[in-house]
Amino acid sequence: MKITYTINFNHKNYNFLSDRAQEAQENQEVLFVQTPRNKIFAEQMRTLGYDILHYSDLKKYFSFPNKIIGITGTNGKTTTANLIYHILKDLGYKCAMLGTQGLFFDGKRLKEKGLTTPTILELYEDLNLLTKLGCEVLVMEVSSHAIEQQRIYGLEFAAKILTNITSDHLDYHKNLENYITTKNAFLQDEGLKIINHDDKNVHFNPKNAYTYSLQDSGADFCIKNYSQESGISADLIVNHQYYKLSSLLYGKHNLSNILASLLCIHKLFDSDILKLLKSLKGFCGVSGRMEVVYQNPLILVDFAHTHDGMEKIFQSFEGYEISVVFGAGGDRDKSKRPLMGKVAQKYAKKIYITSDNPRNEEPKEIIQDIMQGISDTSYVVLQEDRYEAIFTAIKNLKKHEVLLVLGKGDETYQILKNKTIDFDDRKVIKEICQKVFNTAQ
Repeated sequence: MKITYTINFNHKNYNFLSDRAQEAQENQEVLFVQTPRNKIFAEQMRTLGYDILHYSDLKKYFSFPNKIIGITGTNGKTTTANLIYHILKDLGYKCAMLGTQGLFFDGKRLKEKGLTTPTILELYEDLNLLTKLGCEVLVMEVSSHAIEQQRIYGLEFAAKILTNITSDHLDYHKNLENYITTKNAFLQDEGLKIINHDDKNVHFNPKNAYTYSLQDSGADFCIKNYSQESGISADLIVNHQYYKLSSLLYGKHNLSNILASLLCIHKLFDSDILKLLKSLKGFCGVSGRMEVVYQNPLILVDFAHTHDGMEKIFQSFEGYEISVVFGAGGDRDKSKRPLMGKVAQKYAKKIYITSDNPRNEEPKEIIQDIMQGISDTSYVVLQEDRYEAIFTAIKNLKKHEVLLVLGKGDETYQILKNKTIDFDDRKVIKEICQKVFNTAQ
């Protein structure tokens, strides 16, 4: 039987089709799918004559790929997902990726970006579509919202990865303790788990758990002799055996993401480490993540939008004099704003605070929240207009400095109070550099 499922979620109606023939659609049969977020409406819908289908019964109507890899963490989900997706495709698997950047299969984008983890009905429909297309492995990002709201209910993960847990989304989770508890709830089963051993906020079921570390030689995958003169190079140690690891990526945080990816694929598919390291060399990075936009002087764009994410970027440029342009999203966790200001002051010589996606908040108020974390304002420029902030930063940039433009990554828009405008940090930077330096790269 072919059923049209209807759900009202955040004031939008979504219709999804299963694969059971056409009888129900012809008869205009509609089911209200009860989820944890809409259960208060279930009785109302029942009185209106709708049949109620509990979300726990959805799975019987959909097909899933054979293996699903779930990645959660405050930072690093997207890069780790892209790394695994790249390597598995290189190894010959029919692989898909779902997350912040959208839905991809076999190197093609099937859907544009939306929620990091879709709502349960949309997610099930995506999985059903991938199964039809012959997908063998899905690599997906799993947000804290999705865990708490049970959007991933019914999925049997072949492997789970935890990148790190720092402060984020406290507007939703209310406090850091709740956020940490939600993230760790993902790791309590007995399936294969890949754990960042360097993160002390991580608590997990030890059965079938394997660890990676940049610090602890007792981890399953660990590192020695790390350097970053031209990309990443390091000695990877596995079972007391040394391997040469090299990557075009920058930053210790990306080395951690690399370890998570390699360890997951090695354990899940029993893949040869030398083959994985060879494939890694061909990975050029993720659009909007530590993306070099201009070479001389050096200008990069990154999605970092928490104090921890920013600090990891800053630490990747030890020895440089750092200039930074950043803001904070409106209608989002306000507690992280002064922390972002504080970490910028710790590492940057020049700070340009501007608008990110202010949404329904006043940009001035967001900027002032950030300024609460900054005690020395002698090298701080406040400029609400993001274009003007980037222009000023580039105009003042010296050859020996690096400019980091943070917060929006590969986003191609800016959300203002009553409109959304076209705005791509990378295009803006290239345009301004051509004006300032009279040359394009």
